[in-house]
Amino acid sequence: MNAPEAVNETDAALLALAQRLTAQAGRPAPKALTRLAGGRNNQVYRLEADDGPLVLKRYFTDARDSRDRLGAEWSFISHAWSRGIRAVPEPLACDRAEQAGLYSFIEGRKLTAAELTPGHVEAAIEFVLAVNARPRPALAPGSEACFSLAEHIATVERRVARLATLDSEVPHVAEARQLVSAQLQPTWAAAKAGILSGASAEGLALDAAISADQNCLSPSDFGFHNALIDDAGKLTFLDFEYAGRDDPAKLVSDFFCQPEVPVPLAVHEHFIERLTQGLGLDAASVARCRLLLDAYQIKWTCIILNDFLPLGAARRAFADTGAWAERCAAQLAKAEAKLELVGADDTP
Repeated sequence: MNAPEAVNETDAALLALAQRLTAQAGRPAPKALTRLAGGRNNQVYRLEADDGPLVLKRYFTDARDSRDRLGAEWSFISHAWSRGIRAVPEPLACDRAEQAGLYSFIEGRKLTAAELTPGHVEAAIEFVLAVNARPRPALAPGSEACFSLAEHIATVERRVARLATLDSEVPHVAEARQLVSAQLQPTWAAAKAGILSGASAEGLALDAAISADQNCLSPSDFGFHNALIDDAGKLTFLDFEYAGRDDPAKLVSDFFCQPEVPVPLAVHEHFIERLTQGLGLDAASVARCRLLLDAYQIKWTCIILNDFLPLGAARRAFADTGAWAERCAAQLAKAEAKLELVGADDTP
């Protein structure tokens, strides 16, 4: 698990919350808690109890962000666990008023990109297929779920437009503005033109709704950045706060575009083929998987630059991710590197 950060273990409010949730789950009361490093939008704590450690997760909330992070994660993990899928933490108890959840503690560490093997990719594919075994529950749409090509385009368009006005108090904001105006916006304009041209060639109507049987249950923000591997090589997938019903093309694109533990684009086509077979994807869904990769490279560039938005700064402050100026400089470098990947996959 991620290395712990020092925290005031006598925090009465947090311990009281943890004790209520462990009692609800029928577990011994925790004696102490320690803040875990690595939470990007939430606060995650390791609880120490007589029968072993547990995890307490407190979810970020803000009036400007209506997403139900706890509801999405709890519903998705509960569904997976009910189907016998053990590649996720066990959901034990939750408190919606406090926006907190109690989960089993997962021993393991993060993978690096250099360690990724075809076996790890196959494990990710099998997880998606297992979660989507029929019958599927009627989960709510995932965060920024898209059910037409037009919605995919509009989602990226909104994120690019949002970056036109950045928070002047954020470190390195001048460089961020330059990156957005000189590189991000022109790159998006070219990528969007390519998507429109490709959709026309494939005979795909932009506003045509994706049929219900072509939706999937998506972990969302899915990738090895949200996974731990133990000493036996078992992968456990984490962080489903954006999960729900969605277009498989978005799942595929997010998996290959998330920047923290990049998955080689060389297996992009294999991933699509396995989902096509396992989920019964039609020709239109397969075409969207191929057409939308550049759009999601740009979307992830926007996500990387979220720290320069007021809401992004608020989320990071809640999660306490460390030195602000250094992080912003690093995010700028990541955004530039991500933009360079647009057009890297020339799959027809």
